[in-house]
Amino acid sequence: DKAGEYRFRLKAKNGEIIATSEGYKSMDSCKNGIESVKKNAPEAVTEKKD
Repeated sequence: DKAGEYRFRLKAKNGEIIATSEGYKSMDSCKNGIESVKKNAPEAVTEKKD
């Protein structure tokens, strides 16, 4: 992002963004955040965007 950090967004099935993560200093930390969400919301679908 503009601050040089990595973030992820959580989208509802209708495509609406319902949450945006905090900023992470590294991609690995961001991926750990995604894994945490997936663990706590196992029905969620994720996609990677550059």
